[in-house]
Amino acid sequence: MERPSGKELYNKIKQAKEAVSNNLIHIIDPAVVAADAIELGYQAVNLKNVLSDILEEIGPNHYAGYRPPQKSYKSEILGLELFAFRWVSKRFGCESYMKFSIMQGRMYLVSLHPHRVKKGE
Repeated sequence: MERPSGKELYNKIKQAKEAVSNNLIHIIDPAVVAADAIELGYQAVNLKNVLSDILEEIGPNHYAGYRPPQKSYKSEILGLELFAFRWVSKRFGCESYMKFSIMQGRMYLVSLHPHRVKKGE
């Protein structure tokens, strides 16, 4: 069976929502997320509200990561699976991209930015 399944993705989104509602959000690279926040038009201090909004916008069908999920090389989340989503965000008014990991009830935000077309895409 190909991973992640729709059910697995649904559960990851649900876990992310719970982490956000409990304010258990860890930003892997704060400077990058802050710069991307400016590009998306929100203040980084409002991240919890922004994440609450966009986690309601995405579903398993928006998964844009590898199958099976790629593992992180960042020291804080070394070896954790990365879950990436791409969707047209009502909150931001553009195609957006978010990548995160979940561990022990915490959401580790790796990136949140407008979708950027990669070479060859």
